[in-house]
Parts: sequence; C-alpha cells; structure tokens
Amino acid sequence: MKVKVTSQKGLKTSLSVVVDKAIIQKKLDDKLLELQNKVQLKGFRPGKVPTKVIKDQFGKAIYGEVLDGVLKETTTKVIEDKKLKIAGQPKINLKTFGEGKDLDYTIDLEILPDVNLKPLENIKITDYEIIIDEDTVKNRILEIAKNQQNFSDKLVNASAEKGDMVIFDYEAKIDGKNFEGGQGKNIQLILGRDLFIKGFDNQLIGLKKDDKKIIKVNLPENYPNKDLANKKTEFYCKVNKIKKPEETKIDDDFAKKVGAKDLNNLKDLIKQQTSNEYKRSLDIIVKKDILDQIEKNHSFELPPNLVDQETKILSQNRKKEDLVKFEEKDKQSAKSRIKIGIILNKIAEKNNLKIDNEEIKNEINKQVKSMPGQEKMVMDYYQKNPHAVESLKGALYEEKVISLIKSKIKLNKKNVSLKDAEEIIKKFTQNSSVDKKTDLQNKQKKPKNKKKK
Repeated sequence: MKVKVTSQKGLKTSLSVVVDKAIIQKKLDDKLLELQNKVQLKGFRPGKVPTKVIKDQFGKAIYGEVLDGVLKETTTKVIEDKKLKIAGQPKINLKTFGEGKDLDYTIDLEILPDVNLKPLENIKITDYEIIIDEDTVKNRILEIAKNQQNFSDKLVNASAEKGDMVIFDYEAKIDGKNFEGGQGKNIQLILGRDLFIKGFDNQLIGLKKDDKKIIKVNLPENYPNKDLANKKTEFYCKVNKIKKPEETKIDDDFAKKVGAKDLNNLKDLIKQQTSNEYKRSLDIIVKKDILDQIEKNHSFELPPNLVDQETKILSQNRKKEDLVKFEEKDKQSAKSRIKIGIILNKIAEKNNLKIDNEEIKNEINKQVKSMPGQEKMVMDYYQKNPHAVESLKGALYEEKVISLIKSKIKLNKKNVSLKDAEEIIKKFTQNSSVDKKTDLQNKQKKPKNKKKK
C-alpha cells in the first residue's frame, strides 16, 4: 500500500492511497473459497459449486463487499500509521477501482487541533461551603414532626376545628343522581389543609361525631371523568370520628421513628441533606465558572465538520420556523461545547485519566440503590441501551477531569449561609435567563436599510 499526503491546510488533510491489485485479488479468491462452502445451487452438491460459477453469478456483489472491507481496513491503518486524531468521519473518493486493477482512492479528513494547554494554576474560582444554622435544623425537624403527627379521639360532643382529623362517609350526587366514584367510606381529612376538594374541609368545621351535613362544592377541573369536571356536586356526609392532634415530643424516640439513631444524629442528617440540596446547584455554578475560564484562556481553530455536526444535534428538536432564528445561537453553543470538550480531553490525556468498566458498574449500582422498587427497570435500561452506557461513561469522564482541575486551580473556599446560597443560585438562574433573552432579542433586531440620497 502506497500512501501520500497530497494536501494540508489548517485542520484539513488529504491523502492519496493506492492498494496493489494483487492484495485485492487475494481477498477476492479467499471470499470465493469461503462462499464455495456455503452456496447451494441447483445441480451441484453442497460445497462443490465451482468458484467460476459463483463468480459468474455473484461477481459484482462479491467485489463490492471485498472493496468495502479493503477501504475500511486500509483507511483505518492509514489513520493509525500517520497517528492522526481525526474529527468526525473521513470522506473517501474512489479514483480507480475494478477487478484486475489497483485500488486508487483519496481520503479527505479533518484533524483535531493540537492544543497548547495553559497553566491551570492561573484559574481562580470561589467554591462554596454551606453552613446550616440551628434555626434551620429546628424548623426542618418541626416540619417532619408535623407530617408524622399522631391524633387521638376527641370527646363525643366536641366540635371539629382546624387542625383536627375528621373521619367521615359520603355519597355524592350531581343533579340528584349518583355517579361512578361518588362514594367514600372512612375518608380522613385534616381540616385547614384543603387537600380534598377546594372549600370542602372548611364546611366540616363545627360538626360533631354522628352529625350529617350536605356539603356543596364544584368537582375539580382535573377530575378523571371530564364530563363531570367543574360540576356542582352535593356530598351527603356523615361524621364517624373526630380526632385532635397530639403534641409531638421531639426526642431520641421521635428521631428513631423517622430512621435516625438519636436526636443528634437526626440533626446531623438534616444538616447534611439540606447542605447537599444546595451544594449540587452551587457545584453547577462552580463548574460553569471553571469551564468559562478554561474556554476563555485558550484559542485555537475548530474543525468545521464537528461544528456542523454539533449544530445539527442542538437544533434537531427545534421547530422548522425557529431553525433560522436560532441558527447563530446554536452554532456558537456548538463551538463552545466542542472547544471545551477538546480542552478537557487534552487535560485528561496529559494526566492519563480514564474510566474503566468497574467505575461504570459502580455508578449504575449507585443509581439502582437510589431507586428502590425500580431496580430491574434501571438495570434493563442500561443493559438494553449501549448509548446510555456511553453517555454515563462520558459524564463520569467529565466529572473526573473537573475534579482534577479543582485540585490544581486556586480555590477560594467561602462559607455561606442557606440564605446566601439561595441568593447566589437565584442570581445565577436570573443571569442565565437574561443571557437567553438577550440572545433572542439580538436575533430579532433587523438592520435598518439606509436610504440612498
């Protein structure tokens, strides 16, 4: 095989490849012998069909298959021998081919840019550590206690008040007629929460055990039977029991009931859980800051082929009328993603970072454990979707690179309160929304045509 670089302009490279006809003929002969053991033709015993007969009948298809294999094999070898890091799929143009002839073809491809990494130590980032105060912990515990509330029977003549639990039966009618789903037995309602039908539980206030009352409300707009939605309905109710809320004692026994070892352990768990809720959002902000600085610090040419491919991916779910409107935005986003991806890959290569199968397996198991009752569904999803596994691998790879970057850059640790964290996240969200809105407004602005004098 003869290989020659015919053109090199920027990231574009063209190569000329000539494969000797003897190599192709050998592969054709081997293919014919392979088929001789498989082909069954009328008038010949299995495995005894002459190769000439096979060639006469299937010659063109056989040559096409051999040619395709030779092109893939030789193109891969050329790229490996030349140590080319290609961007996207190479384009192959056949010049001369055919049985008894040398295979002469060209490869046009784009290569990834050679990135000169800037020192990571120059990047300065603020990393946030959330401090959870005692009042926040106390309020969270009170919320848990409220949801874990116990009730005890009220005195027989006691009236139902807000906060009480009323247990009742009902039969509902529309225009005096019963309807499917319009009956209920021993329904429990905590008065004041308005969780049944809007305005319903307020009409139970003041009732006593064994009282009967017709409660008039409209069925909700999202009622399962759409024909009955928003209809005026009469509920014939009978009160079976009225229970009053008991004060929940916040102690070690309470903590054990909700899954903690003791009260101090419950407080620690709440602090950790609350911190994690906000830390995830803050970590996204830190990560974006890191990526923005890395992108800003590097300048190099991007492969047009990759930019076009990424732009198509970003715009594939847009409506037809929006394709032109957001064309420039999608292209800029594509350039940013490709540029960051190339830099991160370069950092990973330089530091020999890889993701092995064990890490992927551990992450899948982690997801399985986080979804009790749906373990099989999660496992099946990854087993049946190789693309999902590759996507997971890519996410793990990126996180590993980000962790490495964090270990090398200048991290300014800053303690923030829960209120501060909320403000930081709110500001970040608002700025992101403004950027999107500004981009859209800029796209909608049209240049004014100057009138010729």
